Amino acid sequence: MATADLEHYFLEATEAAAVAASAWRGKGDGKAADGAAVEAMRAVFDKVPFDGRVAIGEGERDDAPMLWIGEPLGSMQGMPQAPSIDIAVDPLECTNHVAKNLPNAMAVLAAAPRGALLHAPDCYMDKIAGPSELKGEISLEADVAYNVEAACTVLGKPPEELNVVAMDRPRHDQLVRDLNEQSVNVILIGDGDVSAALNSADPESHIDMLMGIGAAPEGVITATALRGLDAPFEGRLVFKNDGHRERAERMIDGDIERIWDRDELCSSEDSLFIGTGVCSGRTRGVETLGDGKVSVHSEIIDVANRGHRFLSSEREI
Repeated sequence: MATADLEHYFLEATEAAAVAASAWRGKGDGKAADGAAVEAMRAVFDKVPFDGRVAIGEGERDDAPMLWIGEPLGSMQGMPQAPSIDIAVDPLECTNHVAKNLPNAMAVLAAAPRGALLHAPDCYMDKIAGPSELKGEISLEADVAYNVEAACTVLGKPPEELNVVAMDRPRHDQLVRDLNEQSVNVILIGDGDVSAALNSADPESHIDMLMGIGAAPEGVITATALRGLDAPFEGRLVFKNDGHRERAERMIDGDIERIWDRDELCSSEDSLFIGTGVCSGRTRGVETLGDGKVSVHSEIIDVANRGHRFLSSEREI
């Protein structure tokens, strides 16, 4: 069974999470929104006929609601005939944006055969992404000036017309200064680097590159999506404490500080990305229709078939 054969179950999971989180838009309680999304997604996964595992997500189980790394998923655990699938997941990407009703909050996941997604702790990841034209041209191995020059040359733009997205964080102060020295347009975002990376790979978007440090689970999810779009992505794990470094050493064979290429973060063509909008942005957010129904909107990337589509459906609440 191909991963895409389970697409409708995974879509149901992201849709359920998005609808549950949408009830908390603009209410100032991101934790409640996150908890609602997690529990809604878990309830769907409990019924999916597969032997699933969270390869990378929100850490180990504790008092907070989360789909924790290593958590078993599905109704066919341990069955030899069951599809063995790994999941990289964020039930609510942009928690703070839901609390403030800001754009680009989504429920997102990537799915691939067991062992095909990077199995790593919930740490940070330095990232670079762009459109397909920049494959082999940009890299975390290079400095900002080199990557900007390469992008300008390939895309046929002067630096003043190059748009680079980074998250608005103190850790990016030097990155922003370096980009400003190159005279590019720096677009700072509060959250949502999955959407930003997808936009950087989209020829219809005004974004040319994503750079900077975000969460590692979102990096693996993004790598899966960009593999399906044949766009470049690289990531390098960044550890905020010794505990994360020690966990990485236990979970990953080899150099934990290496640069991971897109096809190493997601090493199988038999993979799938799904993102369902909570607040409108990359996709439209959840919309109330009345009579106990809502409209939900998703982006689906089937890597094996190079399928990329946007899908809208109705759900009862």
